[in-house]
Amino acid sequence: MTNSLFIQATGLHKHYRNGEGHDLHILRGVDLSVAAGHTVSIMGASGAGKSTLLHLLGGLDTPEEGELRIGGVALSTLGEEPLARFRNEGIGFVFQFHHLLMDFTALENVMMPMWIKAGRTLPLEREARDWLAAVGLEDRATHKPAQLSGGEQQRLAIARAIANRPRLLLADEPTGNLDEDTGSRVGDLLLKLNSEFGLTLVLVTHNPQFAARMTHRLMLEHGRLVPVEASAAHA
Repeated sequence: MTNSLFIQATGLHKHYRNGEGHDLHILRGVDLSVAAGHTVSIMGASGAGKSTLLHLLGGLDTPEEGELRIGGVALSTLGEEPLARFRNEGIGFVFQFHHLLMDFTALENVMMPMWIKAGRTLPLEREARDWLAAVGLEDRATHKPAQLSGGEQQRLAIARAIANRPRLLLADEPTGNLDEDTGSRVGDLLLKLNSEFGLTLVLVTHNPQFAARMTHRLMLEHGRLVPVEASAAHA
């Protein structure tokens, strides 16, 4: 595992305007530094801005202030198309609500980001089958998402997220809709992928046991990130 800095976020601010026309400051100067290959958990109250922060880290949204570098690339310098390509090739996303393509098979779901990157070629199918095998779904290749259990759907979403071998995997409540045993197995899978492929993993979770398995544990409070130990000391 390398110690080179992979995520560098400095002074990130983000606000939204509510229905009454008032500005809600969600992030108030977030700083985050993560070494390549490390794992990070982010906890916090509902509405604290955890998902907003993940969207910034993944280039799905932009901060009003601050600087963000992923793998040395300043996201603010990328135009719309280069940023979309950067996301597709370098960042994997896993969400609580899987966002799978319900009309496509498990194999086709995994192949979709690969098609976007490289086009429809037969070797991609073999690689996609390997990713399904990596998450224990090799015998579900021809099944559509509705034919899979909740845990299987989440594992499929993970396989799709890593299909292009991203260097960064962002997971937003990946075990939130799963029972304890299934959630634990999904957690095992994420850590296994981190270990085997050197993925940098940043996840949002409400589960303190899951959070405790990460290299670094952070709490988002009052728009800023603090170590879990420091947060507990001020509780």
